[in-house]
Amino acid sequence: MNKHVLILGAGLVSQPIIDYLFKNTDFTLTVADIIEDNAAKAICNNPRGKSAVLDVNNSDLLGRLIKSADLVVSLLPYTLHGIVANHCLQAEKHMVNASYVSEEMKSFDAEAREKNLLFLCEIGLDPGIDHMSAMQIIHSVQKRGGKVEEFVSVCGGLPAPEANTNPFGYKFSWSPKGVLLAGNNPAQYIDGGALKQISAKDLFHSTAPMKIDGMDFEAYPNRDSTSYEEIYGLEGIDHLMRGTLRYAGWHKLILALKALNLLSETSVPAGVSSFASVLADLNGLDSANLRSDVASKLEVAEDDNTVSALEWLGLFDIKPVEFQATTAIDLLAESMNEKMAYADGERDMVALQHRFKATFSDHSEEITSTLFDYGIPNGNSSMARTVSLPLAIAVKLILDGKINLTGVQIPVDPIIYEPVLSELKTLGIEFTEELVRS
Repeated sequence: MNKHVLILGAGLVSQPIIDYLFKNTDFTLTVADIIEDNAAKAICNNPRGKSAVLDVNNSDLLGRLIKSADLVVSLLPYTLHGIVANHCLQAEKHMVNASYVSEEMKSFDAEAREKNLLFLCEIGLDPGIDHMSAMQIIHSVQKRGGKVEEFVSVCGGLPAPEANTNPFGYKFSWSPKGVLLAGNNPAQYIDGGALKQISAKDLFHSTAPMKIDGMDFEAYPNRDSTSYEEIYGLEGIDHLMRGTLRYAGWHKLILALKALNLLSETSVPAGVSSFASVLADLNGLDSANLRSDVASKLEVAEDDNTVSALEWLGLFDIKPVEFQATTAIDLLAESMNEKMAYADGERDMVALQHRFKATFSDHSEEITSTLFDYGIPNGNSSMARTVSLPLAIAVKLILDGKINLTGVQIPVDPIIYEPVLSELKTLGIEFTEELVRS
């Protein structure tokens, strides 16, 4: 009897997993979404697929959908994974998702093990491909008798170079607010064997330039890197940081937006009718001389690239606008959503790089492992491919009986990462490695 997979969510990253499972397995699929038309469109009349309407808060409906499946893939927002996991425990079904393991998800570990179930999390891009590719190298170093002394890993979803056409060096294929909120997070990592903590205020003052394959990027620390000392088996490491990658110049613009109170949840004043009036009101500036006043507040020249970028974004516009947003950050997200979307036929790009320094009894090694992946014009984005295809491969491996782990897991075990990385290579998602020995 064919295995049956339930995919919850038919959003922006769902198409590659659906296409892969139809092409590479004989599994039947049910794709469920709050808008059933989205699910039906994703299935595209494949005879092994069916669509369903999804209401996560309808416990009976969700329970029936999960009971009918052998494995559940949750592409829902991470806050809803706990609801799905509870149903999976009751129905004794495996579960896969691409989100970070929350404290709630950790709490399901013991019962999942008791029921011989696998809840595989963090099997997307970042987290996901980054874990697997890093662990492959770390384990290789350790098997050869070496010790990883330094590890830096950076990842970013960006416009491909030819689509990098705006002053921010960034484009959105979904709501920008999540990206903007990340600018309000503190971070911590290991430096010189000690804990280094960065406040949210100082995050973008901690940006480092990086040149990768001749392109100019910058990276900044991503939340808490310190837990990976244990997760990756790197106890006693001298330097460990996971970071976010952007094109060079991003941090200056984010610092400007912060300084102008545009990353805050401050309410948009009632009665204001233009971006210029909002910006002036938030900062106590004169809307008649806004460009000049903003330059003065940012302590830059009026013709500085930062001021020009803010003007390009429309923040100095005096034309009347009917705002949907009620807070400064939502207003900024609205403007970015309009101005910084991908045009038809434009490609996105995923860039991921690991940098290792390892010591052996008789030599040292610097290992660099780099992934560039590009979206398909008018087809699947690179972000969709790199998030969704590892999920798809894992689903196939689990239902084919190739992964015998149980409990709440992430893909740091070779039983997961070796076959997933091998299959990703056949799909064109492959790292290039450089090794310098001294």
